[in-house]
Amino acid sequence: MSPELQTSQKTLYDADFVRWVETTVDHLRHQNYTAVDWVNLIEEIEDMSRRERKSLKSNLVVTLLHLLKWQYQPKNRSGSWKGSIREHRRRMADDLKDSPSLSPYLQEIFKECYVNAREQAADETGLPLEQFPLACPYTLGQVLNADYLPA
Repeated sequence: MSPELQTSQKTLYDADFVRWVETTVDHLRHQNYTAVDWVNLIEEIEDMSRRERKSLKSNLVVTLLHLLKWQYQPKNRSGSWKGSIREHRRRMADDLKDSPSLSPYLQEIFKECYVNAREQAADETGLPLEQFPLACPYTLGQVLNADYLPA
C-alpha cells in the first residue's frame, strides 16, 4: 500500500469511522486488497472480540449483583431487580448463542465476577461485606437459568 493511500485511509478512519467501514467493506467485496487499511481493520476485528467478552463479563456481574440483593434483602425485592436479572440473563444467553466459544470464558471469569458483584452488593445494600459468602452461592447454571431466583 502506498504511503499516500495509507495516510488517506488513516485520515478517513479518524475522521469518519462509518465511512471508513463502508469503504473497507467495498474494497473487500471487490477484492481490492491493496486498498484495504489492514492495520486498522485488524485492530477493529481484535476489538470486536474484546467488546464481546467485556459485555458478557458486565452482564454476569450485574446478574450476580441482583441475585445477591434479591437473596440478602428480601424485604427490598422489586420488579426492577427481577427485570434486571431477566434482562442480563437474556443478554448472556444471546451472547452465548451467537458465540458459543464464549462459554469457557464465562466459566473462567465466574469467580472474579462474583468477587466484584459481592463488593458492589455490599456497597449498594449497606450490608457488611462479610454478610455475603466468600464463595459464590450459585452455580453458573443457576445464574443462567431464566427461572432461578434464590430463596
